[in-house]
Amino acid sequence: MPTQPDELREEVRLRYAKAATREQPGCDCGPCCGDSSLDADLGTWLYDDAQRSEVPEEATLASLGCGNPTAVADLHEGEVVLDLGSGGGIDVILSAKRVGTSGLAYGLDMTDEMLALARANAEKAGIENAVFLKGVIEEIPLPDDSVDVVISNCVINLSVDKPAVLREVARVLRPGGRIGVSDVVSEDRLSPAERAERGSYVGCVAGALSKGEYEAGLRDAGLEDVSVEFTHAVADGLHSAIVKARKPA
Repeated sequence: MPTQPDELREEVRLRYAKAATREQPGCDCGPCCGDSSLDADLGTWLYDDAQRSEVPEEATLASLGCGNPTAVADLHEGEVVLDLGSGGGIDVILSAKRVGTSGLAYGLDMTDEMLALARANAEKAGIENAVFLKGVIEEIPLPDDSVDVVISNCVINLSVDKPAVLREVARVLRPGGRIGVSDVVSEDRLSPAERAERGSYVGCVAGALSKGEYEAGLRDAGLEDVSVEFTHAVADGLHSAIVKARKPA
C-alpha cells in the first residue's frame, strides 16, 4: 500500500485514468470510487432528473463524487467558477450553464484521460464557456483573485497536502469569493489510524480530514464564515459533507 505523497498521487491518477477510459466501468464501490458500502452509480442519485438531462450520459457515468456542489454553490450569471478535480466534467458543464455566456467555468484535473473525456462531454453539451486545465490542486494554475467561486466534488480528501490546497483556494478567490465543496469528512472522534482502518486513501476514507481539522484548515488559510455540515454517512464515523467558506471582502 503506497504511503509516500508521490506514490499516493500516482495511485489516485491511475484510478481515475482507468475510470475515464472505462477500464474500471463507472463507480461500483462508493464515493470517489472508493470502498465504502454506498450503492453504485452515484451520479444517478446525487443529481436530479433535470440536471442529468443537461449533461451527456458519459458525464453522469463518470461522476465519482460524494455530493452535488452545484446544488449548494448558489451560482449567478456572469461569475467565474473553478472546479477542483473536474473529472468527466459534469459539475463544470452544470456550472457553465448557471453562470451563462457572460461567465466562465474552469475545470482543473491532473489526469489526461479525464480531461479528454470532460472536453468531449462539454463539446457534446454545446458548452463554449468552459476551460479545462491540467494541473494539481495544490498548485492551481490561475492568477490571484481570479475566481468568484471554487467548487469540488470529493477530491480535496484525495490531496497529499490539504493545507496547500486550502491556501491555493484562498489565493485564487476574489475578495468576497466563496467555496461550496462536497467532500468526505470524518467525525472528530476518529484518529487518522481509525480512518485508515475504514478504507483506502484512493477510496476517500484514509485521507479524509476530520470536521475540526477542516474548519481549522479553512480558517488558517484566511477564510471566514466556515461551515462543515454532514449530509449522509459513508462509513462508521465518516460522512459526505457540504463545506462552505468565504474570503473576506
